[in-house]
Amino acid sequence: MTATATTVLTARALLLDMDGTLVNSDAAVERVWRRWADRHGLDGDEVMKVVHGRQGYASMALLLPDRPMEQNHADNARMLAEETADTEGVVAIPGASEFLASLHGLPHALVTSADVPLSTARMAAAGLTQPDVRVTAESVGASKPDPEGFLKGAAELGIAPGDCIAFEDSGAGITAARAAGMQVVGVGPRAGVHGPDVVVEDLTRVRVEAGADGTLRLHIG
Repeated sequence: MTATATTVLTARALLLDMDGTLVNSDAAVERVWRRWADRHGLDGDEVMKVVHGRQGYASMALLLPDRPMEQNHADNARMLAEETADTEGVVAIPGASEFLASLHGLPHALVTSADVPLSTARMAAAGLTQPDVRVTAESVGASKPDPEGFLKGAAELGIAPGDCIAFEDSGAGITAARAAGMQVVGVGPRAGVHGPDVVVEDLTRVRVEAGADGTLRLHIG
């Protein structure tokens, strides 16, 4: 559902995707992946339907199913370097800075398919402070839509997965959070078709209230 009237969700921790959720990196993602599509004779529009939320090698495996996985990993390393160097147009999602500031001292983590250099570069380009707990591409053996990243984020915070709320924009990410047993706040235009619990246009619509018992109340709308 779209948050029109105020919706209240409760949790004990928040797990935050980066691209499309905290950071608008769509312009950079489009530039890098459309070049890749051209190199491989693929339709750029079809490629862009696949790549959001996944690690690059996982997207490549779907788009070039007959190619050896070691080639995907090698290609992914080159793509990550390209993406890390290209921060033109990378900006914060409206409300992201204030939202992150409101979480200071509360249990929350970044759960991203980007690696450390890419996530560091994009968060810096957007002027955002990194959460203390971060689950990046190096931390997991399986890309979203596998739930490993979200489960690892919950474990690092010491919170049961069912007591976490994930913030996500992509189908792969929402599927991963659902598989981890979490409620999901969908952020932005991609999120709504993938069945999150609630959808917001951006993070200006979210307010966090911390209870004395450790419960977090999200006021959305």
